[in-house]
Order: sequence, then structure tokens, then C-alpha cells
Amino acid sequence: MIDKGPIDSLEVLARLRALAAQAAGRESESGVEAAATDFSDLLKTALEKVNDTQMQAARLGAALEVGDPEVSVADAMIAAQKSSLSFQAMVQVRNKLVSAYQEIMGMQI
Repeated sequence: MIDKGPIDSLEVLARLRALAAQAAGRESESGVEAAATDFSDLLKTALEKVNDTQMQAARLGAALEVGDPEVSVADAMIAAQKSSLSFQAMVQVRNKLVSAYQEIMGMQI
């Protein structure tokens, strides 16, 4: 069983801080120049991780349903919870992005 795990929120937060520091023209908090990571690439990677967790949970659920002896109920339930949490986190990120977009569009020039 390959478990890629949920989205590491601390890693995402660190990357966002590094990008913010880079955009502000200063060094990141760690003192090292922020990596030139495009926000769309970061978002795409996060979406792919969410998809991977959902696919893993679906595979384990299907294996449990057919009675695969190598898959325990606990493994399937944990994978389902990881999938649910990662999806909820992604929905919250999407909501914040939509909110920021609406705020920007409402600004007067």
C-alpha cells in the first residue's frame, strides 16, 4: 500500500510565505532566497495531492468491499478521513481565492 499522505499544510504555508517574501522583494524568513515557484504550479501540485488521496481512498474502499485480506477496515477508514480532510482544506483555499478575486474586482482604480 502506497500512502502519499494528506497535504502538508505547514509546507504549503512555508511556500506561501516564501512567495510573499519574494513578491515583496525581500528574503524569506529563513534567510534563504525563496525558490522561484509559480503560484499556479503550487496550486496544481496541491490539487494533484488531493486527487491522489481521493484515489487511494477509493482503491482501499473498493478492495475492502471485495474482501481483500490485505486491506483492513482501519486502513480504509483512515484513507477516507485523509481524503475528506484534504478535500475540505482545498475547498477552503478555493473559497479564499474566490473571496480575494471578488475583493480585487470590487476595487476602484
